[in-house]
Amino acid sequence: MQQFLLFLMAVVAGAMLAVQAGLNSGIGKAVKSPVYGALISFVTGGIALLVYCLVTRVPLGNLRRAFELPWYYWMGGVLGGFYVFAIIVLAPRLGVALTIGLTVAGQMVFSLVIDHYGMMGIPQQSINWLRVAGITLIIGGVVMLRTN
Repeated sequence: MQQFLLFLMAVVAGAMLAVQAGLNSGIGKAVKSPVYGALISFVTGGIALLVYCLVTRVPLGNLRRAFELPWYYWMGGVLGGFYVFAIIVLAPRLGVALTIGLTVAGQMVFSLVIDHYGMMGIPQQSINWLRVAGITLIIGGVVMLRTN
C-alpha cells in the first residue's frame, strides 16, 4: 500500500508539472520575461513552503547540516530555476505535451546514468537492456507527440 501511495504521489507530481508549465508560461507572458516569470514562481513556492513549515511547525532538525555540504549540492536551486525558465520559454513554442515529453526524456536518460554510477549517494543500479528499452519507448512516445 505504501508503494502504491508513493507511485500515486509521483503521478500527481508529474501532472502538476504539466499544469505548472501552463501557469508559469502565463506569468512569463504577463511580465514579458521568462526570467522574472521563473523568479515569481520560485518566490511564490518559497513563501508557500515557509507558510507550510510555520503552520505545521516543522522542526528545524538538522537544517544546519545543509551548510556542511559541498557547494555543488546548493546548485539544485539553480538547476530548478533553469528548468522553470526553460519551461516558460518552451511551452508556448512547442506546446506543453512536447515540452514535458522532451524534459522527461532528458530526465530519464540522465537518471539512468546517475543510477548506473551511483552518483550523489544514490544507490547504484546498473544499466540493462530493459531499462534502455524503457527509455527508448519514452523517447519514441516523444517523437510521436511532434505535430509538425
